[in-house]
Amino acid sequence: MSERLQTLKKARDRMIEDRDAHAKVLAAPFVRDTAERARNKFVELQAVIDALDRAISGEDLVPVKN
Repeated sequence: MSERLQTLKKARDRMIEDRDAHAKVLAAPFVRDTAERARNKFVELQAVIDALDRAISGEDLVPVKN
């Protein structure tokens, strides 16, 4: 596995951990300000995860340099 692919996967794992923390806030009893911030951050992080997924998928298309 290339170093770039490893880096992308590590970044994706970190973003998932962060997203999960915000999901826990959303699952907790409702506090308006906290829930709104958590929701916005959750959506932002999911967009980053989706972008990382596309980048990881795109690595299959990049020729390996020797």
